[in-house]
Amino acid sequence: MTLFWIASVILIAIAIVMIALPFIKKKTNNDAELRDELNKAFYKDRLEELEEETDEGLVDNQQDLIDDLKQSLLDDIPADNNKQQESNTSALAVIVPSALLVIGLSYGLYFKFGASDDVTQWQQVSANLPALSKKLMSPEGAALSDDEMADLTLALRTRLHYQPDDSTGWLLLGRIALANRDIDTAIGSMKKAYNLEPENTDVMLGYAQALMLSQDDVDQDKARKILGKLVQQDYVDLRVFSLLAFDAFERKDFPAAVRYWSIMQQMIGPEDSRYEMLSRSIENAQKQMGQQVGTGKSVAVSISLGEQVNADPNSSLIVSVHTADGSPMPVAAARYPLGTFPRTVVLDDGNSMLQDRKLSSLESLMVRVRIDSDGNVATKQGDWFGESEAVKMGEPVEVMINNQY
Repeated sequence: MTLFWIASVILIAIAIVMIALPFIKKKTNNDAELRDELNKAFYKDRLEELEEETDEGLVDNQQDLIDDLKQSLLDDIPADNNKQQESNTSALAVIVPSALLVIGLSYGLYFKFGASDDVTQWQQVSANLPALSKKLMSPEGAALSDDEMADLTLALRTRLHYQPDDSTGWLLLGRIALANRDIDTAIGSMKKAYNLEPENTDVMLGYAQALMLSQDDVDQDKARKILGKLVQQDYVDLRVFSLLAFDAFERKDFPAAVRYWSIMQQMIGPEDSRYEMLSRSIENAQKQMGQQVGTGKSVAVSISLGEQVNADPNSSLIVSVHTADGSPMPVAAARYPLGTFPRTVVLDDGNSMLQDRKLSSLESLMVRVRIDSDGNVATKQGDWFGESEAVKMGEPVEVMINNQY
């Protein structure tokens, strides 16, 4: 605000100088200067003439004539000074009222039409950004009123105007826009954050969520590609599977939707309040497929390595699901690139070994995991492996690879 007042004083000073400039540059009195020059020239010429006339004997009282000549020259001076004073007085009579008028009009019109109260409020809101952000991110963030959300948006836009490389700010602005169903603003903000930090999982997830709500098929395809990258990471956010399930259901890919919701159930466990809601979503998708409730189950396996395990990065990871009694013949199996650990893989009926015996038919099971170093499933010499305890279908499965054949 101080900068504004300094700038306004400078501008008003420039305006006053522009008003006074013609009077400053104007000559005080051109006629008086010319008359003074003529009088001086006439005085010199008359002195020369008097000297000549005196030499010729035509003038007897030369000194008296010179005194009269000097007196006539002096008679013009007081009148010129008066004119000079009048000219200065008339200039000030114009400059001073004009300067006062400029000052009065400038500040008067600003206070009338300049929205000074709005500017003051805007600066207060901008200064309150840390407190508003903290309140939004707290567990009671939903308590933000509509006015506080509007203030937070204004403060964020102000900050991002001066700090356009703040990816966290763009991400927060995008989340606020999503909450307000402002899809265009959400996509634009999330895109800026994504361009700044393309590997940040929070930014990737936010951008995918915004793109998923777009009506443009290109945007939705881009969202699926981003979610595909996220689901391949070691730790997958629950919201990633939620978005994938939502997208699959909207595209009428009901088996995929059931698979993702089932994974979410295994990630949160039956004690979570969201578990029943996911069950209803699964039942709804299964009805759309014309299936009976109870099919479409999957098994999520969390895999970690023992400290002594040193595996070749080119090895493969073989995961197999067996009956709870540990039968050698797997009910379902899948092969994955070794990747990094810890990691989670998911098996479903698509990984079943026999057409007439689905993974979803098991009530209890156990899981074996092996690191295949030579690409031959039949040879096990030197391979690292691990197996889980027997668990019921739907319970989380954990396997530690810490044994060697």
